[in-house]
Amino acid sequence: MRSAGAADAPALREMVLARSAWLERRGLRGWRDSADRFATRCSRHAGNVWLLEHRGRVVGHTVLHRLGPPWGWTQAELAEPALYLSDTVTDPEYRRLRPGTLIALWAVDRAAREGARWVRRDCGPRALAAYYQWQGFRVVHEVQGPPRPLFSLARRAQRLPGLAPAVREASSGHAPAAPGDVPAAGRP
Repeated sequence: MRSAGAADAPALREMVLARSAWLERRGLRGWRDSADRFATRCSRHAGNVWLLEHRGRVVGHTVLHRLGPPWGWTQAELAEPALYLSDTVTDPEYRRLRPGTLIALWAVDRAAREGARWVRRDCGPRALAAYYQWQGFRVVHEVQGPPRPLFSLARRAQRLPGLAPAVREASSGHAPAAPGDVPAAGRP
């Protein structure tokens, strides 16, 4: 895992388009219309955008924030130290490596190293919420909203020393986004 930079934009855009095509072949909505927005984040949000690489190829992307969106969480929950994981996209050609799970586990370990209590995320599709539950997250709230429910999920932060052989973090010197930096794409 490493922090993204401007030079990563083309590779990230290509990966988002590959995932979108994979989703569309299955009758699901992808991020084709957002590929350029994802790519420009590489230079605009230094330290928040993270990439998972495998042998020099970008195979995963996520964004870390210190505070999640105000919907789906109580004020007491929002006051707890947490990292918020959003906009995770992975290359479908590397499914066998489970890059989405590796990213989630990296975030759980990173949150613990930073003294946060939780890693939080949300999603709309019920099947995606089930996948996140398989990763150890639990549904904390289900918020009804158009066009579908939004699931707010959390997992307690913890050190995962066994993760090191699979995922190493390149030092970046950046911290996740400050409170209030919530990605527009995550809004219902």
